[in-house]
Amino acid sequence: MTARPTPVRVLPPTQLGVAELVGYKRGRTISVCLPARNEVATVGPICAQIVTRLMNSGTGCLVDELIVFDDGSTDTTATAARRNGARVVRVGDVLPATGPGRGKGNVLWKSVAESSGDIIVWCDTDLTSFTPNYIIRMVTPLLLDDSIDLVKGFYERPLDTRGDGGGRTTELAARPLLSRFFPSLATIRQPLGGECAARRSLLERLPFVQGYGVETGLLIDTLRLVGTERIAQVDLGIRAHRHRSLAELSEQAAEILAVVLRRIGLEDSNDVSVPPLITADGTVVDVFVEERPPLVDVPGYLAGRA
Repeated sequence: MTARPTPVRVLPPTQLGVAELVGYKRGRTISVCLPARNEVATVGPICAQIVTRLMNSGTGCLVDELIVFDDGSTDTTATAARRNGARVVRVGDVLPATGPGRGKGNVLWKSVAESSGDIIVWCDTDLTSFTPNYIIRMVTPLLLDDSIDLVKGFYERPLDTRGDGGGRTTELAARPLLSRFFPSLATIRQPLGGECAARRSLLERLPFVQGYGVETGLLIDTLRLVGTERIAQVDLGIRAHRHRSLAELSEQAAEILAVVLRRIGLEDSNDVSVPPLITADGTVVDVFVEERPPLVDVPGYLAGRA
């Protein structure tokens, strides 16, 4: 019988308030980076809560920097974010010499380069359930325990009005693949979740898959670089957001599969061309597998930060 892996530790939600957590910062800074593309309906309220409760509250400044990374929005996402207190950065304006790139992973990589915090927090901007407690609960372990480098949020994902459940790609693709090839990561409850906090010192040493496979790649590479003992997860409660169609999830699953195959050496990580996804009607969909290098290997990055 195969031994069960040691579960990635689950930490209880903090009972500390903002004022108490500010005292644990000890000179460290926190950047909240929000990737956004056509999220005008939700980005404003998210930014407003962060600014009011975590930046300009009477109990102290927990979050030092709030940046919305506009990834080619065609609506008024940028205006809504600015109006509610965020600094807005166009993704293509960050490290322009490295090229525009595309995909969520590209946005996250550029957010590390553009932000200044010692701790970086990511949240998706299609959330309708967001509360400042998401950020409070994720940064607390990083402030209180120097042995933790990465905190993943997990949550309950209720059914939407069509009866569709959340987490389909997680349970049908990501978890079986992690369980088979990286079993120590299989106990992470939401490996594909966009709510995550990490130390800059870790993130700038990791490559970033540009597309849907970014979360899977970051987990595997973190495992290899520092081990699961430096990963933790915390309950964020309820998460409600816009669900994707099955066709979109199929593309997502194909890119996650490609990331895992590359990480176990069955596909060449330097080859940007992999077999496409072929849908039931014969449509050929490219599988996007390009990666960004660790920022410490990007010419000028470390000098620029210094």
